[in-house]
Order: sequence, then C-alpha cells, then structure tokens
Amino acid sequence: MSQDSVELATRVVDAFNRRDLDAFAEHCTADVEWFPSLAGTIEGSSYKGREGMERYFEDYNEARERFMVENDEYRSVDDRVLACGRLDAIGRGSGVPVTTPIWTVIEFRGGKVSRARVFHDRGEALRAVGLAE
Repeated sequence: MSQDSVELATRVVDAFNRRDLDAFAEHCTADVEWFPSLAGTIEGSSYKGREGMERYFEDYNEARERFMVENDEYRSVDDRVLACGRLDAIGRGSGVPVTTPIWTVIEFRGGKVSRARVFHDRGEALRAVGLAE
C-alpha cells in the first residue's frame, strides 16, 4: 500500500492547494483531523471533518492572501507518509511573503487520509513516524 498511500497523499495536498473541498473530502475519512503547525502549537487544536477544513480555509484566508504547500518529497514510512517541503504564503494586508520548511505526517484508515499533522521541526516530524535524525 505504500505507493498507493503516497499517491493518495499527493492528491490530498493537491486538493488542499486548490481549496477543492469536494476532492479533499473524497480522499479523506469523514472524521479527518488536520493539525496545522501553528494552531497545534498555540491553541493545541485541530480541524475535524469537512466543516473543520472549511473553517481552516476561512481562518487562513483572513490572515493570508496566498498559501500553498509545495512538497519536494513523499516518503512512505510503515503505514504513514512523511511529506517534506515548504509552505509559501503572503500575509494579507502586509503583503509580506513567508516561506518556511514543513514536514507533514499523513495517516490513513480504510484507504483514505484520516489525519495529518504539520511540523516546522524536522526532528519532531521524524520522531512522529518513528525515525531518528
């Protein structure tokens, strides 16, 4: 299932970048949990299900003119995928561009994405999938 998982993770990130909630929902479980790095750090929260992802996009659109995830690598690790790349964003109002490295751990259930956790720290992401630096 590793190549299938990588392909599914790629489709979900593509739907995420297009803000295509129908395609996103098609590839995710109904109770999918999305743990963005900053919301998880500051609030300890996640966005759950389609309604949560709608709220996530609204929250981010309020603060950012643009944000895209650009992954350079997808690595299958047991039953998860580790996506390595960067977040490119432009602040709404300020116009300040921001590019930051990110690592996303994507988990699956029943052939769909069930959870995604975004990290800004490579070591934390590697530990989350059971790898050492």
